Amino acid sequence: MSETVSRRCGAIRARRLGLAVIALAAALLAPAPAQAAGPQATLVRTDAGWVRGETTVEGRQFLGIPYAQPPVGDLRWTEPRPVRPWQGVREAGEFGDRCVQTASWDPGYEQPSHTEDCLDLNVYVPQSTARRPVMVWLHGGGLTAGAGEDVVPDAFARRTGTVVVTVNYRLGAMGFLATPDLDAETSDGVSGNFGMLDQQAALRWIRANIGRFGGDPGRVTIAGESAGGRSVCTQMASPTAKGLFHAGIVQSGAYGDCAARTHETAVAQGRTFLARLDCANVACLRGKPAEEILAAQAGLNWGPVVGGDFLPVQPSEAYAEGAAAGVPVLNGANQDEGRLFAFARFDGAGAPLTAERYPDVMRTEYGDRVLDRYPLSAYASPTLAYATAQGDQRFACPALRLNRTLAGRGPVYAYEFADRTSPPFASLRDLDTDFDFGATHVNEVQYLFRHFGLETPLNAEQRALSRQMTDYWGSFIRDGVPRAGGGPAIPAGGDKILTFRTAAQGGNGLSTTVHGEHQCGLWDNL
Repeated sequence: MSETVSRRCGAIRARRLGLAVIALAAALLAPAPAQAAGPQATLVRTDAGWVRGETTVEGRQFLGIPYAQPPVGDLRWTEPRPVRPWQGVREAGEFGDRCVQTASWDPGYEQPSHTEDCLDLNVYVPQSTARRPVMVWLHGGGLTAGAGEDVVPDAFARRTGTVVVTVNYRLGAMGFLATPDLDAETSDGVSGNFGMLDQQAALRWIRANIGRFGGDPGRVTIAGESAGGRSVCTQMASPTAKGLFHAGIVQSGAYGDCAARTHETAVAQGRTFLARLDCANVACLRGKPAEEILAAQAGLNWGPVVGGDFLPVQPSEAYAEGAAAGVPVLNGANQDEGRLFAFARFDGAGAPLTAERYPDVMRTEYGDRVLDRYPLSAYASPTLAYATAQGDQRFACPALRLNRTLAGRGPVYAYEFADRTSPPFASLRDLDTDFDFGATHVNEVQYLFRHFGLETPLNAEQRALSRQMTDYWGSFIRDGVPRAGGGPAIPAGGDKILTFRTAAQGGNGLSTTVHGEHQCGLWDNL
């Protein structure tokens, strides 16, 4: 080959290489694909990178999007850190892992998880060209179990015209451990609120990114049931959460009057936890596998801690002093909350409460005054009698007290789910029992969403009630006022309760007798 030809071939190769480099650079710097630009896109760019969701019959969904760095290794028991950017497109078609949790009897939580890389969220978007209000769902599970995937709210999002986000957050010891070592690592000297701070990190992610999915970051409602409702109750009292949401929905979450652990109590429990793992410090704990963490956390109380920047005072004090977020609140409980717990303790354990044992159990736990107000003759069985007292004391009356407290700092709308014909929720239906669960704890959730992804076998009247409840919730998320076509308006103030019943039970209606029906005059003064 002549030198001239050789130089020419080299120039061609160089030009081709240069063109390839230019093409690669152009591809990297190119704007989003056409489908990512519109409101129907399944390819969306977040502040950390691209995610690809999928289209369903209800709209679009994006599953398993990380909102913080995995809290693993040295990041175990630290405040959540912003998620690191990724290259390329991240597939968002499957749920992320559930946070570390043990298996339990509670239906839906039968499988353990040992995965700490779990700080993900899921986004459900109706097909729409308009910017939609947002509901952020915080799952229940006693702050020791559960995940964002426990509810599938795609049909809810479509019917209400809202964007719904469900969130994972750290649980149990992983989310709520407090020790002197961890106190020293925090900016305010109070540890133990890692799970609550995860929730706030998710809310900050939503504020920064939800507009790209069609949501309105200026209209965010936080909502949850049981421990999720308690989380809402706590976040409304947290100064560090102000501005991250604009309304709250508390479903069966006012138990214990939303009280947090004192720092002294939390640290004492942390010492017990350390001793169980034969550790003298957090460095030792960070080397323990998740299985050992779960074994050591059993029987201890896990939840928020009061006294630091996250929660300077108890929620009830913050509400009373006007220090809490003055946002609209929809708050309520179920008529037969205690039946799930009583069943688990007695009938579900193969030892139904007997008439002979009933007086002793009630006196031991509540005293003679309560036994006199819940005579066995008034109930179909001893277990149901005990369940009624437990539900009134733990859920119904705290919810009503919360209504009164909230009424002084912003609009509060009160409800009670009272469909005693409601089918047992989700996997309770798999149990071989004829126990009458009535309108028990968690049963209202299946009237709003697919619980654990399962369709609920509702009859025609229950489906109508489901649509009405969904419309009330949707109206509240959109406008801060719960309304439904053909249904009564709920007055702000919390003194009149909207009871949700099927038409056969009299339909929805406003009540002023719920306080007396749950013996709250007794419980409020014990």
